[in-house]
Amino acid sequence: MEAFRVSGASPAVGDGAIATNISAAADLTAADTRGAWARPRLRVRYPFTRRTPLLIRVAYDPRSLATRRTIVDKRPLYWVAGLILLAIVPLLGSNALLSSSTVFAMYAAINIVWILVVGTAGIWSLATLAIVGVGAYGSAYLSITYGLPWWGMIAIGPVFGLICGIIIAIPAIRLEGWYYALLTVGLAELCRVYAVQSQALGSSEGGLYGAATFIPNGVSQRTGLVISFFAAFVLMLAALALYRVVNGQRLGRLLRAAPEKQEAFAEALGVNYRAARIRVFLISSAALGLIGGFYATYFTGASPSLFSMDNMMLLLAMITIGGIGTTGGAVVGTLIVVLLDQVFVELGPLRLIIVAAIMLASVLFTRGGLFGVATQFSTWRSRRKSERRAQRSERGGEVMPDEATEIRDKQTIYVRRFDETVRKHLRPLVTDEVIAEHKRNPSGPHSDTLERLLNYFRRAAITDKYGILAVKSFAEYRVIALSGRRGVPPRVVDDKVYATPDEAQHAVFLRRVQDLMQS
Repeated sequence: MEAFRVSGASPAVGDGAIATNISAAADLTAADTRGAWARPRLRVRYPFTRRTPLLIRVAYDPRSLATRRTIVDKRPLYWVAGLILLAIVPLLGSNALLSSSTVFAMYAAINIVWILVVGTAGIWSLATLAIVGVGAYGSAYLSITYGLPWWGMIAIGPVFGLICGIIIAIPAIRLEGWYYALLTVGLAELCRVYAVQSQALGSSEGGLYGAATFIPNGVSQRTGLVISFFAAFVLMLAALALYRVVNGQRLGRLLRAAPEKQEAFAEALGVNYRAARIRVFLISSAALGLIGGFYATYFTGASPSLFSMDNMMLLLAMITIGGIGTTGGAVVGTLIVVLLDQVFVELGPLRLIIVAAIMLASVLFTRGGLFGVATQFSTWRSRRKSERRAQRSERGGEVMPDEATEIRDKQTIYVRRFDETVRKHLRPLVTDEVIAEHKRNPSGPHSDTLERLLNYFRRAAITDKYGILAVKSFAEYRVIALSGRRGVPPRVVDDKVYATPDEAQHAVFLRRVQDLMQS
């Protein structure tokens, strides 16, 4: 069994047996970077996920010791306020605004599900509207031919979407990136050509119409628009819930385990990366099929325009403007494009040029779309502040002026300054005689000079603290560094292998001395 020992340099006599569990050492975390003055209180989580809706931090002021409660992440509040605003504003407008809001909610639901494919799964599929169209045509055909009710159309839509998703997912096993994207564009065009030429799908009438609808007969136009809007709004909320469940649960965490979607790294961690991607794609396809069924019940049918490249490009512009990979970006981008395309119809083709200009500006001047502008500006401002403050010189410590202003607990600054002073006095103690003494007898007894160095090494923080990994007990040892974070295993420092524990302890000592002299 592998053995593990935490060591600042060499352990004191009687330190005990070598531990036998590497993960136990990884659990020895240092103090939280927030300091002892803060701790999260609220542990309520979203259903079926590990995400917390609202995290409140209880802290005390180091000077007045007064208790303060602050919200760590205010984004859930912004989401609630934004959704309430989106639900109320269309009711105050005209019928045209209500109709455009319904279209916005449907396209927002499509984009949110598409974010699961592009962002979480990392599959560049441009057949999103094709899957929606298959679900819409299939449910509309069953409704017109066999009298399927509107709720049956919504229920059968995921079946068509799943079948279409299985067919489209097969090439994803072999193709990656834009090669797969071009393939899906071709599949969407094949669907459009078939819908245009098929007599069974209403090619002579420009579409397949006459399906059942969820709007009751005999209601006024305004009432029907209100019902349609709230139904589409509920559909958008369901898409958001699906994203939270998939992205926040085990499946989404497995895909995020591989940095930059590196399949080899994921496989080395024991993650079946390809199977996880296909599962997310199939779940998204079933959801897109449901949206297609809803589309058919709202428009009482489907048309070949669902498969057109124009709609596909508008959909791509929505997530590009808002920000690929975030649900907030999908909703904001959809809102902007639908507002320009549906509300400002009097602008004519000029509105499409405006959408293209906004999309081009988002690509050229932002890193994460409009939804990432705030983060990008904060990063730029912090960099500018650091450049200006670094030009000033201040006495004492290794804490730079720009960093000192960002540290809330000023005691940390003085602790680090004291540590720098201690290191300054310990550097002259490092001599060839001290190193030779430690090599002769790593476990002690030691001289006063060497003991002073070892005491300083032992009280170092657990983060990046050196340790010894027993690959084979009494035969093979390696030097590692602790992560200082729970659940994160130690990392191997180098490829050198040591035959005895004394040689490994001396290697740890030399590394600590090297860090001391170079700090």
